[in-house]
Amino acid sequence: MAQLPDSVKQTVLFQTQSAADIPTGGVVKGYDFNQGINYDELFKSYRTTGFQATNLALAVEEINRMLHWRLSDVPVTPEDDDDLKDIEARKKVKCKIFLGYTSNMISCGVREIIRFLVQHKLVDVIVTTAGGVEEDFIKCLAPTLIGDFALSGIELRKRGMNRIGNLLIANDNYCKFEDFVNPVLDKMLEEQKATGEVWSPSKIINRLGKEINNEESVYYWAWKNDIPVFCPAITDGSLGDMIYFHSYQNPGLIVDLATDIRGLNSIAVFAKKTGMVILGGGVIKHHICNANLMRNGADFSVFVNTAQEFDGSDSGARPDEAKSWGKIKMDATPVKVYGEASLLFPIIVAQSFAKYHFENSSK
Repeated sequence: MAQLPDSVKQTVLFQTQSAADIPTGGVVKGYDFNQGINYDELFKSYRTTGFQATNLALAVEEINRMLHWRLSDVPVTPEDDDDLKDIEARKKVKCKIFLGYTSNMISCGVREIIRFLVQHKLVDVIVTTAGGVEEDFIKCLAPTLIGDFALSGIELRKRGMNRIGNLLIANDNYCKFEDFVNPVLDKMLEEQKATGEVWSPSKIINRLGKEINNEESVYYWAWKNDIPVFCPAITDGSLGDMIYFHSYQNPGLIVDLATDIRGLNSIAVFAKKTGMVILGGGVIKHHICNANLMRNGADFSVFVNTAQEFDGSDSGARPDEAKSWGKIKMDATPVKVYGEASLLFPIIVAQSFAKYHFENSSK
């Protein structure tokens, strides 16, 4: 009988060399349900579960670093303003948190989670799409319904129903949105003619948030708490349709993009520390990252999306690619969680923003 060559055994059972220089995050271990159902401990166990569970836990840690950072954490420098050399003043200076999300986050129930963040001033700047603006106001006027991914587009079109994934929005909802928006656009045009006021997208959103006067709205709270909302593609949706129709009914409204790019970039430039939390990709992801390029990169970053990098898209780009552009600082520890945000973001918020809010509000 032939003998097994020694080389085969040596190849398969190759002896492990020292791994002391290989970074590890500890021993892999998941949650033990014999301990009972404890959701806080379950989510903490994600840190040592592996795969995207570990990345989710790392995202929570990164956001908690954003929330807890204070200027008092770093020594006073000669470049600091005189009023920021006092330790108590430094304790009040926080990280500027940029929150970006695509329209589907407002279409689905993540809207209520975003509203919580804005209502309690847990973020400082928002960047979203036109749909991310209008769907919030539309939900104040009429409901969005749960449907099914498999419903026939042809049949839905015949019935005046629009599908977003497995959500349904009646076309009548957009008619109600037009009834709400048109009088506001008329007032804005009137003020523009009377006072020379030029409306940037952020000013338009601020005004709509004031006019909706509904505590269920994300942008009502953004208006109330003076949180700027930037929307570089404001015409790419129903709001753009309304502006288009209005240009025939009552022409003359000017929308100024230059004011907003200066506003967004300046927030990043003059912030002592910045953090990015970005749900999805496309224009909102690039717009926030590009603003942080102006300060040689964000200090903290969390991306949540399903996009891959192999096609060279910015949506799929990992944080390390952003470092190459100077959009994330070289010594930062950014995290990308691969997954669908409606599933992941509620957990992330529960373990970071919500805990931080309730711990500090009880003091």
